[in-house]
Amino acid sequence: MNDLVRGTFTIAGALVIDDARVEQLDVDVTDGMIVGLRGHQHPESAGRTNGIDHVIDGRGRVLVPGFIDLHAHSAIRLFSDPELAPKIASGFTTELLCPDGLGPAPVRADGIEDRRTYLAGLEPGAAPWNWSGLASYLAAVDVARPSTNIVTCVPHSAVREVVMGPAARRPSRAELDEIQQLVAECLDAGARAVSFGLIYAPGLYAESDELVAVAEVAASYGVPVVPHIRNEASKILDSISEFVSAAENTGAPLHISHLKLIGNRELLDQLMDLCTDAADKISLTFDQYPYGAGSTLLSALLPPHVFAEGSRGVLARVSDDAERRRMAGEMRNGLDGWENILGSVGPENVLIVQAAGDRGVEIGKSVAQIADEQHCSPEDAVFDLLLDTNLDAAMIDHYATEEVVTSIFGHPLAMVGSDAVFAPRPHPRLYGTSARVLGRYAHRDHLISVQDAVRRMTSRPADLLGLTDRGRITEGLRADLVLLDLDEFVDTATYDDPCSLSPGVDTVFVGGVAAWRNGRHTGARTGQVLTAPIPH
Repeated sequence: MNDLVRGTFTIAGALVIDDARVEQLDVDVTDGMIVGLRGHQHPESAGRTNGIDHVIDGRGRVLVPGFIDLHAHSAIRLFSDPELAPKIASGFTTELLCPDGLGPAPVRADGIEDRRTYLAGLEPGAAPWNWSGLASYLAAVDVARPSTNIVTCVPHSAVREVVMGPAARRPSRAELDEIQQLVAECLDAGARAVSFGLIYAPGLYAESDELVAVAEVAASYGVPVVPHIRNEASKILDSISEFVSAAENTGAPLHISHLKLIGNRELLDQLMDLCTDAADKISLTFDQYPYGAGSTLLSALLPPHVFAEGSRGVLARVSDDAERRRMAGEMRNGLDGWENILGSVGPENVLIVQAAGDRGVEIGKSVAQIADEQHCSPEDAVFDLLLDTNLDAAMIDHYATEEVVTSIFGHPLAMVGSDAVFAPRPHPRLYGTSARVLGRYAHRDHLISVQDAVRRMTSRPADLLGLTDRGRITEGLRADLVLLDLDEFVDTATYDDPCSLSPGVDTVFVGGVAAWRNGRHTGARTGQVLTAPIPH
């Protein structure tokens, strides 16, 4: 069979698994669409009665809809690496960009350099940055022709920065009106969710009334609000309740990003009960990556007030001796309501995965190790890294046991987001998320059923985002499909060897074209930028 499957073909005899069926079928595809599902015939005769001559033998394999990544950091990477091989190889055919309230657009012309500097550790890569609004950003993505389909959130921090700059204050009434108007413009451009990042600047300065005002716009369009909450550690219950209240007041669906519990194991049962009880009052779901460690900007270790003057202000503070002493004390002792990751997990559990320039030698080391080698405090080690890399540094922080991770995973509200960053030494979730969910947790460990695992990565996220043309294997829907050997499909990526492809993936089809086959990318880039406005 040709490596690149196009046109009209049948996948014969695979076990089709989606939200409606677990059944051995022959699936006909024409011009990127699923055009027929029939009882299985012998591969040599399958499809011929319908004038289909090209047959793919799917016996011994499962066929599932293409996976939808609800938390993707590919917004800049796709320009320099449009094949996005780790995502395609994992079966992700659609990605939701601009989570955490962060994104490259909208942006002011005079704010591009500051935005690029701030995002570098989370959204690494080269890009033209020739856009201003979300519509022009998506037009640039369309020109880049990525392999995956692209959907985007409206990133609240980006909107706030356009309207108010990096200011650490409440918006005026006029500014709040402008924030709401810009959110609406982004939704009109085709965004299908509104994201918040309340540990990232400048979104972390928003108070509850601002969140409600933005959620009002989301509710009017029928799209979910998707928050990275303020505190995923000791204040997690209050932080989730803040958004539950906003959803109650506005009617907006609430989808919590990467639900986790940093330390504070004693709060796990209360956290699960809060989610269950809130789901009786509002539309509530969450996504999770199946690991007990996170990965984000190294600057997320700094106290929130440090970001009040943008990236240049952060660099000025980490250069100033008095400011360093002040910040170090806050990082050791904490601030009321602040998540304080370094204090929660300890410097020995923070690993550097990206560091620009000469500090690249620190990749793979812990903050504690770097501090020992530099004969300085862990806080000074962080400050020096941020200064020397111009903030272009990222980390992995180990915060939870596997028991906590799987307890959250078992909740019926859970879906899946990889939260994968294309770092030089990435978190293993870039390569392993889907296989860990479907191959390990479902097929091997039986934490949930295989069909439920498929739903969590296909039909349920499609429904959440209003993507009515994908997420199921049904006649008339787009042929984003994954053919795999479920017995072989398991995550092999680890923290020590994170760039290991999961075995068992036979073929990944994006729009009816094979983008991944025989263990390699075919070069096909048939993803679409999904910009159809949402009726409201």
